[in-house]
Amino acid sequence: MKIALAQLNYHIGNFAANTSRIIASISEAKKEGAELIIFSELAVCGYPPFDMLERKEFMEKCQNAIDEIAPHCEGIAAIVGGPSINPEPKGKKLFNSAFFIQDGKVASVTAKTLLPNYDVFDEYRYFQPNNQFSVIDYKGIRLAITICEDLWDEQSVANSFARDKLYTMSPMDELVRLNPDLVINMAASPFSHSQVDIRRSIVTKKAEKYHLPFIYVNQVGANTELIFDGNSMVVNNRGEVVLTMKAFEEELQIVDSDELMKMEPIVTERERLHLIHDALILGVKDYFYKMGFTKATLGLSGGIDSAVTLVLAVKALGADNVRVLMLPSKYSSDHSIKDAVELAENLKVQYEVVPIKEIVAEFDNALNKLFTGLEADVTEENIQARVRGTLLMALSNKFGHILLNTSNKSEAAVGYGTLYGDMNGGLSVLGDVYKTDVFKLARYINGEETIIPENTIVKPPSAELRPDQKDSDSLPDYEILDDILYRYIEQNQSPDEMVAAGFDGHIVQKAVRLVNRNEYKRFQTPPVLRISSKAFGIGRRMPLVALYT
Repeated sequence: MKIALAQLNYHIGNFAANTSRIIASISEAKKEGAELIIFSELAVCGYPPFDMLERKEFMEKCQNAIDEIAPHCEGIAAIVGGPSINPEPKGKKLFNSAFFIQDGKVASVTAKTLLPNYDVFDEYRYFQPNNQFSVIDYKGIRLAITICEDLWDEQSVANSFARDKLYTMSPMDELVRLNPDLVINMAASPFSHSQVDIRRSIVTKKAEKYHLPFIYVNQVGANTELIFDGNSMVVNNRGEVVLTMKAFEEELQIVDSDELMKMEPIVTERERLHLIHDALILGVKDYFYKMGFTKATLGLSGGIDSAVTLVLAVKALGADNVRVLMLPSKYSSDHSIKDAVELAENLKVQYEVVPIKEIVAEFDNALNKLFTGLEADVTEENIQARVRGTLLMALSNKFGHILLNTSNKSEAAVGYGTLYGDMNGGLSVLGDVYKTDVFKLARYINGEETIIPENTIVKPPSAELRPDQKDSDSLPDYEILDDILYRYIEQNQSPDEMVAAGFDGHIVQKAVRLVNRNEYKRFQTPPVLRISSKAFGIGRRMPLVALYT
């Protein structure tokens, strides 16, 4: 049987666009001779819809979308993800479901069993877990349909997957008892540079364990913070990947189930920086497109963060849609302005230089009486950052350019940024990229030609808010700091564990203290494009007022 894998980019709540994409893919698959087409999890409404699921009209539109798709499934069957109503009076009102559509109507509905409640996921808030298992007989093949985490069934998870009933077997074990010929997994699995290989390994190991072929269909595209990479795949019953789809691009591929064991295994490995680079570009592109924005702005300082952000923005939106301001203060070095101008001209983006020396002086004069007898400190430094933020927001308001935030994850973690100043913006592009990786991204960008000036990459990082200021005046070297932050944020290691691993105790305590005390700042920052396993934002929920240990 010829089976089509439809890896599509969905827009949450845009039922017209999502339905049109699905129907167009069904039509294309039929022309290619496919007898079955598979879409991803919650395809009709987009993922994650969050509390939109609680609206009656939203659920009505989900059902209307399925009804509109069904007549196109003549001569071909489709498996489409969407929410369905729980007919039972007990439990949650909805299921996260897969609709099997055949002969112009819904033939069966399969619900998701394992509902993730960690990091960015909160599915048990909305959905009732499945507790009934079955396979679908279609054209002589017994299909086992699973949804995303139903494959991520380590025993510790499987033992509580239904909340109101404990099972001794995982969803896959339950399905294997029904003797399927093929396992289908519909996913909405967000990108993380550390998870791509893990995800592939899970699918291949399950195929090998159960001696069954697997078809894994993931969505692609970005919905605010979450970026979906696609990377859909087909795995034979030996656990070998025999077909893989593109990362960060829509695609439709067809595979013949009778040919799986004859297909040559393939190895697909992409460099981590390549994946991060492409993920961030897609994140920016979809944020603007799906929000109806077209133009962006940012403050170009001559530093590494704004330089990398600008390159990514130009690749996502085009040079004609990006405009930058250079806002030198009395402390800005000549080479910083020169580096910023060189980059803007390399990228052919519109730029203006607006010195802030006199504006800052006016603030100083206005505050002079209030601050009489007090030494200048971070207050005066922050005024410079806030003047820049005000000017950038003025350009944003006047011309409709969305301000891109250029702070990196290291700075966000330790609070090395000014609220209502350099932390302004509608989207944080590098907020999940550690400083050491920002430098690596710059080198990656310059791989074939010099786009970012070399001086921008090699000079010591500085906010240039006081004479001869360097980041290292206030922070440990980024190579050390980022290792500590990664262990504390992504791996949840304690200070004692890090000291035992060889880190200096004073540096660890300082870094951890800075992370904890600056939670209130991160609470007010723009959404962060997520490319790691633990980003600031909806996936990391910490109290603002707490006694941290």
